[in-house]
This record gives sequence, C-alpha cells and structure tokens, in this order.
Amino acid sequence: MDRTPQIADKELLARTRPFAVQDTARAGWNIAATYGALVAAVAIAAAAPWWPLRIVGLFLEALVLVRAFILFHDFMHGALLPGSRVTRWLFHAQGILTLTPARIWNDTHNHHHANTARLAASAAGTFTTWTTDTWNKASRWQRLAYVVERHPLTFATGYFTAFLLSLCVVPFLKNPRRYASSGLAVLVHLTLSVVVWRVFGPGVYLSAFLGPLVAAYALGVYLFYSQHNFPDVAIRAEEQWTHAGSALEASSYLACGPVLAWFTGNIGYHHVHHLNPRIPFYRLPEAMAAIPELQHPRVTTLNVTDVLACLRQNLWDPEQGRMVRYSEAQVHSA
Repeated sequence: MDRTPQIADKELLARTRPFAVQDTARAGWNIAATYGALVAAVAIAAAAPWWPLRIVGLFLEALVLVRAFILFHDFMHGALLPGSRVTRWLFHAQGILTLTPARIWNDTHNHHHANTARLAASAAGTFTTWTTDTWNKASRWQRLAYVVERHPLTFATGYFTAFLLSLCVVPFLKNPRRYASSGLAVLVHLTLSVVVWRVFGPGVYLSAFLGPLVAAYALGVYLFYSQHNFPDVAIRAEEQWTHAGSALEASSYLACGPVLAWFTGNIGYHHVHHLNPRIPFYRLPEAMAAIPELQHPRVTTLNVTDVLACLRQNLWDPEQGRMVRYSEAQVHSA
C-alpha cells in the first residue's frame, strides 16, 4: 500500500490554503537578509586578501545564489509579495542577471507543475523520463541524447546546459519575439563577463562571477533532478494521475539541517510546494507540521549513497512500478 493516505485533491489542497497567506514583514526581511548575505559573499569572494578565503567566499556566494533563486521562484509562483511593484522590478532584473528570464521560466515551470509524474506529458521544463519500452525501441542516437540529458556531467555543467542554453539561447533562437528577454539575458551576461574580467581581472572573474554561478547552478540542477527522480518515485498513467498524488508520490522531501535549509530556501519541502506552490517558502515547514498527510514524504538526502541512488534512476518500468537502470531495461526486454 502507498504510504500516503488516499485523499481527494480538493480537500487536501483546501487544508493548505491557510499557509498560503502572505506575511509582508517576514517576506521583506527574508529578501533583505538574502541580498545582504549575497553582497557580503561577493565581497569575500572578490576582495579577501587570502586566496583560500576567496574560495570559501566563492562557495558561500554560490549557496546564497541558490537561495536568491528560490526567492525569484516564489515570486514567479505568486508566493512572495506578488502585488509589489518593487519586487516585480527586483526579481525580473534578477531573472535577467542570473539567466532565468521570467517569460521562459513561467512557460516551462508552470508546465512542470501541471505535469509532474504524468507519464504521457511532454518533458518541457523538466527532465525527460522514458519507459523501458521507449528505451528498447529507441535508436542509438535517441538513447545517447537521453543519457546525455540525465548524465551527472550535464548537471555539473548546468550553468551552460540548463541555464545559458536551455533557458536563454535555445528559446530565443526558436522564438525571438516571445523570448526576447532570453536574448537580453545572454547579452547582459556576456557584457558583464567582459566588464568584470577587464575591470577587476581574471582572478575576481573566476572567484566572484563565473565560479559561484557554475557551483550554484550545478547544485540547483541536481536538486531539481533529485526532487523528482528518487528510488520510490511513482509515475502514473493519465487515468491514474492526480495533482495531490504527483505531489506526495513524485516529489521528495530533502532531509537536511537548518543551515542548508536556509541556503536552499526550504525547497527540500518539495512535496508541500508541489501540492500548493502559493505557500511562501518560509511557511512550508509550518504546513508540513500541521497537516498529517504531509508528514510521511518520500525522503532524499545529500549523503553520497542517496545521491548515487538518485542518479541511478534511469527509466520507468510500468510492469514493476518503479525506476530501473538502463541495464535492467535491456535484461527485462531479453
């Protein structure tokens, strides 16, 4: 039996709505604290007199960039001061500066939320997940493309693969009018790269600009992947798919300490977020603590064994009702 009780989507969603209420003071404090921490981290990464301290600053900046992205992500969901003109300008500018333009982000991420763990849905805004049958029928080139998309090296180079290319270059080339902001993001990014290199030198460029972005996006891409690709994930056919089911059975809870939870903006409470994305990130723990059905999630961690377990989830086997490795699909077919 499933660990989560079977309960109607509307009933469970209704019980989360009290937590989707904005707290202006709390939201404002979180925004100020995040950007304050980012300024401090950039200062350490760029100007610390000792190179090992600059490296510490690099990784600290990367972690704060992940948190800043979660604030942007919440704003795009209408969960962080959506009626404020100031935050609108702030987060739209952040989207351009960090290669996550609002237009392409909304198009792809809203699709992701509406189709998580839906077997027949397109892969826009998420990682492609094939069935074992699709794998066995695919050509070598199709298999190669699938393996490359889900390979750890693709995650590690997420700055280039997921953000610069997938969110900016490709959509702009496909539809320049609709995704003009993606083209603008590339132009601004390249301009900033040249300016930082020429004005502050290659050392600062690597420690306070390129290095933190590469590290932040590598962590971010892996977190996004692992939240929907873990050993006991459940992917459903159209007739079995429900919104609540996709949240509780196909969105994980990242068990981590309070420090990492701060840097990742509570995105580890991903099953709660997918159930109701209007809940502000700072209220996700409250919702989980108050609603019994949310207290028995599918858990992942950043321990090496759990990371490897997530990376080995390659294909969905409908007959076994679980994710399997590539080799298991071939054996099963034989």
